[in-house]
Amino acid sequence: MTTISATASGTFAIGGDLTVTRLGYGAMRITGDGVWGPPKDPDEARRVLRRLPELGIDFIDTADSYGPFVSEDLIAEVLHPYDGMTVATKGGLTRSGPGEWPILGRPEYLRQCCLMSLRRLGVETIDLYQLHRIDPKVDRDEQFAELARLQQEGKVRHLGLSQVSVEEIEAAGKHFEVATVQNLYNLTDRSSEDVLAHCEQHGIGFIPWFPLAAGELAKPGHAAAEIAEAHDATPGQVALAWLLAKSPVMLPIPGTGSVAHLEENVAAADLRLSDEELRRLDEASG
Repeated sequence: MTTISATASGTFAIGGDLTVTRLGYGAMRITGDGVWGPPKDPDEARRVLRRLPELGIDFIDTADSYGPFVSEDLIAEVLHPYDGMTVATKGGLTRSGPGEWPILGRPEYLRQCCLMSLRRLGVETIDLYQLHRIDPKVDRDEQFAELARLQQEGKVRHLGLSQVSVEEIEAAGKHFEVATVQNLYNLTDRSSEDVLAHCEQHGIGFIPWFPLAAGELAKPGHAAAEIAEAHDATPGQVALAWLLAKSPVMLPIPGTGSVAHLEENVAAADLRLSDEELRRLDEASG
């Protein structure tokens, strides 16, 4: 039986000193419909979390808004004290119902988010804390300054941003070193290409959310489907392999509430696409 392991994806040092396996796990899917409330199958969600270290995954990305709180609570229940695992979380969104994500970046709220995540995760310092969204109704420098204070107080080790432009990364960089950026990026949505290039140039980890999307390319006769067939793989695995090959700062975090799907995703770490296949996917998705 072939042993699958995320370690085949290689490593990246977040902030230059926090080394993680590049293929991680996004913990949004261990919640209910609309990322609201508990998962339909809590036992399966716990099995997924227990399986992560067995599969070589040591980087988990979550947020206080997933559930809300459900994802962080489950992670702490199953994996605390984490033993060599890095748990990144995010703050800055509120929840008013399933599928609803109002932004709230008032400094006192961001501080509350961080303190509550510390308590739920059962840690004294969060390894990577990310601003889930910049609140357009609050001076962004106030938001950045509060995150910098949390870092100076030792409550967080590294700081990251989510769904930002190059200009916003540079603005945040006046307050703290931006260790990671988490933007929408996949085979069919390349709108953050300039942000990825900036991250690569400056050694910033790039965490693509919604990484498995392949859209039309996954349909029979299209690039991802044909390449998947040639490798006895799935289009989703091809999408992940493409991401991993795209940049050394790429940190994909596919999420799932199923052990079987988790194992399928991890198997993508061993999938090596040829230069010609990568070029074809680039052209098809560009």
